[in-house]
Amino acid sequence: MTWNNRLAALRPLLLVLVVWPLLAGCGIYSFTGTNIDPAVKTFSVATFPNNATNGPSFLAQRFSEDLRDYFQRNTTLKLVPRDGDLQFEGQIVAFDYAPAAIQRQDGQDQAGINRLTIQVRVKFTNTKDPKQDFEQTFQSNGDFAATQDITAINNDPAAVGRITARIITDVFNKSVANW
Repeated sequence: MTWNNRLAALRPLLLVLVVWPLLAGCGIYSFTGTNIDPAVKTFSVATFPNNATNGPSFLAQRFSEDLRDYFQRNTTLKLVPRDGDLQFEGQIVAFDYAPAAIQRQDGQDQAGINRLTIQVRVKFTNTKDPKQDFEQTFQSNGDFAATQDITAINNDPAAVGRITARIITDVFNKSVANW
């Protein structure tokens, strides 16, 4: 084997040896896009009460559980019942279903699409770095055919879950990905 062939064969290994210390050296980068200080080991999520005037009965528990699950899947942090290094609390403040697109049929204005909007107020506390604390309202929505009844949507956890999943992603990005 010639010197050039040996060098070509070792090139991927050399690249890993050069790049790995750069990534590992900072100690807070991860391939999930998080930017978590190594001193942070735990997180806690209080149940987010549903303070909206309407919405399905499962919403508070479901949102809180989904937020916990998302952090467990996407970080190495340990979930604790309370007083985590990262703490999430808040409330569901709006669950609104309203026409989003008006169409004229037979001389009358009717909803062509209805939009469900959910707003969640989140208070985030980072006990290791209080400069990262925030309190913010996150919002997302989903459009549904005008023929779909709000009761059917309320009783469909998957439909509501698609909307709250976007809110959870936004909370995750704001709190640990610094986006």
